[in-house]
Amino acid sequence: MADTNLTKKQSFGARVKKFFKECKAELKKVTWPTKEQLIHNTGIIIVFIAIITVILSVLDVAFAKLFQVLTNIL
Repeated sequence: MADTNLTKKQSFGARVKKFFKECKAELKKVTWPTKEQLIHNTGIIIVFIAIITVILSVLDVAFAKLFQVLTNIL
């Protein structure tokens, strides 16, 4: 069923006030990580990024060499 509040046109100020009120309520529901969890997860992300960087760098060099060899043949 339709909400009666949705059928009435609210003013811009009322909608903005409602938005921030709902944001505040949602932020109170968030389970924030502890400092130890934050440090651990940040470390994992940094290691993952380093691994992906190495893999992509190796692939970039390999494809560049392959392209160079193929262009020298032709």
